[in-house]
Amino acid sequence: MLHCRNSRTLGVNRGLPEDSIVYTYRAPLRDIRFVVHDVLDFEENYRAYGREDLKRELLEGILEEGARFAEDVLAPTNRVGDVHGLVFENGEVRTPPGFKEAYDRYCKDGWITMTADPAWGGQGLPGGFSLAFGEMLVSGNMAWRMYSGLTESAALTIAAHGSDTLKRTYLPKMIAGDWSGTMCLTEAHSGTDLGILKTRAEPQADGSYAITGTKIFISAGEHDLTQNIVHLVLARLPDAPAGTRGISLFVVPKFRPDANGDAGERNGVVCGSIEHKMGIHASPTCVMHFNDSTGWLLGKPNEGLACMFTMMNQARLGVGLQGHGLSELAWQASIAYANDRLQGRAMSGVKEPGKAADPIIVHPDVRRMLLTQKAFVEGGRVLCFLTGREIDSAHLNPDPQARQASNDLIAFLTPIVKGFLTEAAMEVTSLAVQIHGGHGFIRQTGVEQLMRDARITPIYEGTNGVQALDLLGRKVFGTGGKSQQMIAARIVDSIKKFGGLPEIAPLAADLGRRLEQWGRLTAELGLAAKNNPDEVGAAATDYLHVSGYICLAWCWLVAAGVAAKKHAEDPSDDFYTAKLVTARHYFSRILPRVDSHAAAARAGATGLMALTADQFAIA
Repeated sequence: MLHCRNSRTLGVNRGLPEDSIVYTYRAPLRDIRFVVHDVLDFEENYRAYGREDLKRELLEGILEEGARFAEDVLAPTNRVGDVHGLVFENGEVRTPPGFKEAYDRYCKDGWITMTADPAWGGQGLPGGFSLAFGEMLVSGNMAWRMYSGLTESAALTIAAHGSDTLKRTYLPKMIAGDWSGTMCLTEAHSGTDLGILKTRAEPQADGSYAITGTKIFISAGEHDLTQNIVHLVLARLPDAPAGTRGISLFVVPKFRPDANGDAGERNGVVCGSIEHKMGIHASPTCVMHFNDSTGWLLGKPNEGLACMFTMMNQARLGVGLQGHGLSELAWQASIAYANDRLQGRAMSGVKEPGKAADPIIVHPDVRRMLLTQKAFVEGGRVLCFLTGREIDSAHLNPDPQARQASNDLIAFLTPIVKGFLTEAAMEVTSLAVQIHGGHGFIRQTGVEQLMRDARITPIYEGTNGVQALDLLGRKVFGTGGKSQQMIAARIVDSIKKFGGLPEIAPLAADLGRRLEQWGRLTAELGLAAKNNPDEVGAAATDYLHVSGYICLAWCWLVAAGVAAKKHAEDPSDDFYTAKLVTARHYFSRILPRVDSHAAAARAGATGLMALTADQFAIA
């Protein structure tokens, strides 16, 4: 479990206050193995897809070595990155101490090539399983992970939509980690509404384009980790139609490739400034100026947004994983502190008579907070890895119908993973601060960093309001409710599979009732939306929460069912006992939140739209 130590014991933590307490991250390998092997059985799925090479021993090796990298290389840089921050001078960004060394080690050890196509230097491992490794990277250092994560997503987009020339030019360098990548969408006047972006792309005689405009909020837009930075930039051609139908996507490198394919002359790309932020202090959020920058078209003209969604959809799942990874770290800090902090005596009698007080973990309200954290973290892990398993099915399953079913499930789960797990992260990190009390509010323990870092996750890669609209408007109403019925059918299968176990029967019955409630709510909102389009926006966020709580209940039902069978084989194993207790906590104390969110969703748009804009500001 988690340990804490004074910052003076860590050489990499130079720059931290002398009295800082640094929590030492330990990868939760027992629980990751439980989900990967027992709950979801990745090995059996790979065997069914013809990937006999992906045996348990190989998956175990990746998990164990990945845990070592996250614990020993990344975790020591997390706190120093937050405290030290970035240095911006003359348009260049210097990353915090230890970041460059960690990145070089990440590339040298081959982690960055893990899921990429072997044709371009990758190892060809399935992307879904890599979410288990990705969780550990986020918990180790979320801000650092953003550099490599963006590069992997950008390379995936070039591989999916680029010409052979673009692939040959950029993919080997990016997959090796020599060059990094970004996504450049947002402009000062254009956030979510990309249809009004103004960046221009002028065709040149040599087939390239001159890109002119300014992009804001560009993560890792400038840094010192790689030789070159490859920007994927949304811009408009001169004859482009208005709105999102007139957006094209371009590859715009910081340094133009020379005849040998190396970083050559400087392009017209400049970092104008970096933002001073609430959290993720070690990740540069840049204002990027493109001044007649040379770029090359990626995909077809005016189809840039569709191409960029390759990167955005992966990034949205990545942000959900960020929320989950931060939640794990907050939970570890909380349980360590609750076992160590002495405060008061247990109401049921003294537990530690040899000490001045009992540890706070004896108090029921602290237990409530810890179990709530544990329920979100361990249930969220199943939800993330379940989505990863479907990603692998969508790419590897030999059955076309099964591949399509997996794609449909991924489309439905993506806004839930992104929206629901990031909201859960805000609750879990806030509970960590609460459990630490005053020591959580001050900077000494570093717990407040987790809450600050988590706050960006409900915002970027499409705010959670946008995720909610996507879920209800596109994924549910856009399919005539079939997507919700599809996932409900999957949940019913799990109820049938595990509902006969005595420990699971009450949970299965409860989830069955919640499924009926969810179906009725979906139908009612659909009817209301036909009469008033505002009803979709009014209900969307609460509907996303209803969906999230029910999907997490599904994950807990399956995890508890597997744990019940394991517990029957070995009743002395506390791991499985804890699973069953946590599952019951989720169903009894957290799942009932569905009722309030369903009532709010039914409340409709009338009350929200009753005031005029001026009436909001009455003195």
